[in-house]
Amino acid sequence: MSKLSYEDKINIYYKKKNGQSRRSLANEYKIQESNVIYIVRLIEKHGFDILRTNKNKHFSIQEKERIINRVLMDGESANSVALDEGISHLGVLTNWIKKYKEMGYNIVERKRGRSPTMKIPKKKENENDKEKIKRLEEENLYLKAELEYSKKLRAVVQARKNQQQKKK
Repeated sequence: MSKLSYEDKINIYYKKKNGQSRRSLANEYKIQESNVIYIVRLIEKHGFDILRTNKNKHFSIQEKERIINRVLMDGESANSVALDEGISHLGVLTNWIKKYKEMGYNIVERKRGRSPTMKIPKKKENENDKEKIKRLEEENLYLKAELEYSKKLRAVVQARKNQQQKKK
């Protein structure tokens, strides 16, 4: 699939509104028909301002989790959620959900940019054994709580998925 420019997306919208079929538009711009439909619906819902011109829209971890939970927990379709939230392409949300499941129902921010070439000097810690043990115990408790939360969340998601399958 080729990357569409701002002008291409506007042209697709106007050509579709003038009656050109989505198949002919898909062939003309070398994209899938579903992408043509998505672009048109996105512009209809949010206007031309939603189309990015120079910079990607950034979603915080909390926003991503809220959006993903709308699909997984609330049972909304990924397509409708992506349109409501103004996500530029349906594949973005699909990738978020895939990564979310792969990472054990945790959202991990992807590191961007180049790694530093210089080694960062390690800070010398002047903590005694008691302070170190206390710090490690606190860290251990935190990690246990985080793991327990992750397990419970996974169980809730699985239970809802099982309920939906039983309804069908």
